[in-house]
This record gives sequence, C-alpha cells and structure tokens, in this order.
Amino acid sequence: MIQDATLTLTDPVYVAKPNLGGFDKFLAKFIRDIRDLPFLKLSLLGSTILIPWSIFIFVSPNFYWSLGILYLAVLFMGFLGPYILMLHNFSHRPLFKKEYQKIEKFLVWGLGPLCGQTPETYYVHHVGMHHVEENLPKDLSCTMMYRRDSLWDFTKYFSRFYFLSIYHLSRYLKKRKRNKLFDNMILGELSWYLIVGLLTIYHWQAALVVFIIPLVITRFMMMNGNWAQHAFICQNNPSDPYLSSITCINSRYNRTCFNDGYHIGHHLKATRHWTDMPEDFLKNKSTYLKRASIVFEGLDYFQIWIFLMLKRYDWLAKHFVNLDPNHPLSQNEIIQLLKSRTLPFSHDDLLKWS
Repeated sequence: MIQDATLTLTDPVYVAKPNLGGFDKFLAKFIRDIRDLPFLKLSLLGSTILIPWSIFIFVSPNFYWSLGILYLAVLFMGFLGPYILMLHNFSHRPLFKKEYQKIEKFLVWGLGPLCGQTPETYYVHHVGMHHVEENLPKDLSCTMMYRRDSLWDFTKYFSRFYFLSIYHLSRYLKKRKRNKLFDNMILGELSWYLIVGLLTIYHWQAALVVFIIPLVITRFMMMNGNWAQHAFICQNNPSDPYLSSITCINSRYNRTCFNDGYHIGHHLKATRHWTDMPEDFLKNKSTYLKRASIVFEGLDYFQIWIFLMLKRYDWLAKHFVNLDPNHPLSQNEIIQLLKSRTLPFSHDDLLKWS
C-alpha cells in the first residue's frame, strides 16, 4: 500500500519551450495544439519504419520468419501501444487543423491496419457507443455482469466481443439511427477484410505477420485493458465515473502512452487533454478520497488484469494508494474493498441501471 502524505506525480505534463526548433516549428503548422507534437513525431516514425518494412515483407522474393518475428517485436515494443492511445486521443480531440484533416484519415486508414485496427471501428465503438453508455448495461463492452477476477468470465467477455461485436454494434447504431457512424464502420470493416483477404491469397505468411496477428493481439489487449479499467465497480452507484473506473499513476505506461492511466479523469471529461491529467488529479484528490475511488501506483492495465486473473489481491494491495494518510488501511481492509468491487451485478441490478 502507498500511503499518500505528499503525493508526487512523475507522469508527463506539458512544459513549454521558449523556442521551438525548426523541425518542431514546421510540424506545429499542421496541428491544433502544440502539446500534441509527440503524436505527429510518432506518426512520422511509424510511417517511416512500418510502411516500407511491411511492403518489403510482401514483395521480397523470399519470406523469412525471423524477419517477420523481428517486425512484430518492433511493432509491439515500439509502436502498438502509443499508436492506439494516440488514436484514442485524436478520436476525442481532432489532431490536425481543418485544412490538414485528411492526414488524420491516413493515420486511421493507412497506419491503423498495421497496428491492428480496422479503419473507423475504434472511433465508432469508443466515442459513438462506450462514452455514450459509460459502462452501464447498454454499453456493449460493459463489465458489470461479469465477475472481474474470473478468467472464465473474461473468456466469455472476450469471445463475445471478438466474434459478435460488429453485429451488436451494428444493431446498436441502427436502433439509435446513427447512420453515418454505421456506414463508416461497415466501410472500414469490409475494406479491411476484402483487402487482407486478397493479400492472404497473394502471400499468406506476410498477411499473417503484417495484418492478422496485430489485429488478434490488439483486440485482446484492448479488451483486457477495458476489463481492468472497469474492473472495480461500486455496487451502489455504477453510473459514477469515480466509482466505476480506476486511476493509475506514476507508471511507465503513462509515460509511453500519453497518461492513459487517468481513466477516471478521462470519463469525467473525455476531451480533457492528456497533459492536463496529472494536474487535474492532484487538484481533485479530495473528491477521489471522498468518493472512495480506486487508485494504483506503478501499475498498468495489463498488470492489473494479470493480477485479477491470478486473484493476487495482495499484489494489487501493495500498489493501492490510500489517499487519506490520517486513516491508514490494513492490507486485509484494502483486499476486502477491492474484492467487493469485482463482484458481478445481479440481474435485478442490471435492469435497474439499464
């Protein structure tokens, strides 16, 4: 357990530079917010490395599994997480100025499929559905009906998402007459399957490495991420973001993935800039304490998911942040609190909150 006396945050915040370098000045002309320069640099680096490399894998006269494995290692260790969280951010806050917005389409349609994303689907699911329903029962990725420390329940959750999400999301959008979102999603999904299907016929090993493996792993990681983000839910008030989500501070994940650990703050205000998250948390720390929010230090969502699947509440308790230093909690008290937040909701309660 981390006892909060004078909590110091090490997560990234924006520090203005008195003078931008020439390259940064050039890039800044294209984007709305100077604080998002890291997104543009990541996009340029990803495009420079992943696109030529993936093309080479397809056109090379000889396919080498060692080269394919190296490509996947570079993708997963250097680009996948940061790209997805960049996509997350510019889904909520447009990245480019109006006259350059077509570049954003390239990031979704050109770079996205190399990072395991079918074009348009992420925006439609996350912004058009998840943030509308806020993890309540009408949310197609809702975790309330599952026991969140059960591998079997997670398997059911993941299987439902992986095999039926497009069907359920299509029904959701049509029922609510969100026809533009529906059209965009279907166009993106069909385009991906058509193009990847043809490329698989042309060169199945390259298609497996460049498109199929990233898609499978990305969707798995996104679902265990969402599971961890919404694993600790108060039975009395699951509609309150302070009580239906978590915050992770001072983690390597926040430094590489644009403060994504501040999930409570994100659900309170989806358009909040990622560099403002630490300051907002400190400013509202008393509210987090009053609402009995769950805060961890030094963990990312995948680690939390692993700890839950192993039922290692003692490991979680070691990273739990007690925001009230005047009332220390024992390890057992923390474990009981965490366990109470992972229980599935009853059928009647699900109906009540639907």
